[in-house]
Amino acid sequence: MEEKILDMLAEICGDDIVKENPDINLMDEDLMDSLDYTELLVEIETEFGIVMSPSEFTRDQMDTPNKIIAQVKARS
Repeated sequence: MEEKILDMLAEICGDDIVKENPDINLMDEDLMDSLDYTELLVEIETEFGIVMSPSEFTRDQMDTPNKIIAQVKARS
């Protein structure tokens, strides 16, 4: 699951840095914007069957690859 999420993030962000540094802040480093974030949530739902609404989370809860992985694992 973790590797798949990192692959999704690398594709959406267009940078493998998310795999090399899973604690990188995606928003502060301009790797992801709100449309990318929505795309990620749709991909997570498609791949894992886990519905995650953008309104469920604050930016701080989903701003690094590790935090995103933790949120997905908590719902699986």
